Amino acid sequence: MRCAYCHNPDTWEMNGGTLMEPSEIIEQYEKNRPFYANGGGLTVTGGEPLMQVDFLIELFTLAKEKEIHTCIDSSGIAFNPGSDIFMAKLDKLMTLTDLVMLDIKHIDPEKHRELTQQPNENILKFAAYLDEKHVDMWIRHVVVPGITDDDKYLYELGYFIGQFHNLKALDVLPYHTMGEKKYQSLGMEYKLKGVPPMDQSKLLDKKKVILDGIKAKRAEAAQ
Repeated sequence: MRCAYCHNPDTWEMNGGTLMEPSEIIEQYEKNRPFYANGGGLTVTGGEPLMQVDFLIELFTLAKEKEIHTCIDSSGIAFNPGSDIFMAKLDKLMTLTDLVMLDIKHIDPEKHRELTQQPNENILKFAAYLDEKHVDMWIRHVVVPGITDDDKYLYELGYFIGQFHNLKALDVLPYHTMGEKKYQSLGMEYKLKGVPPMDQSKLLDKKKVILDGIKAKRAEAAQ
């Protein structure tokens, strides 16, 4: 993905970061476990964690042996239902996953492509897949003034996710401009330059539109 509002473009480089073995991560977790509220948990994010499914299977297998809650924070872009090999690995990973936090950038296919340079078809299919696998799902949506704040599309987003029985939470996040300086330091063009931060006072109203869509879908299904 190349989200216009991404505030971590430094994660786009696939060979960046620090190499670690799954066992090292679990060791670090165990050292700090006493400080985690209610036992804590392990969340993998990115970049896109589903680009490293083999690693996640190994990591989450070790985590489950230690009774550690496991969460994947994903954009869903790596979901590839056309690959039997990928799907077999993903099926295995889902048996080790307690929660998926799924970012849906835009519900409209064309506007999603404009915003991220990628289609959203498989992302939406990934949401349905998680429901089929009975993996808890937490939807996240960033509200960007003039781009993702249209009530029509917010309602459609709610109507779409309202069909899923595994939907456990909805995060509606305000767009901020904290990444703009990072783009400058990296010598990259910031595509949303001039777009103001989302007005926090309007955020609850935008979330209500999504919730209205969810309620409408569920009411329809109950008839």
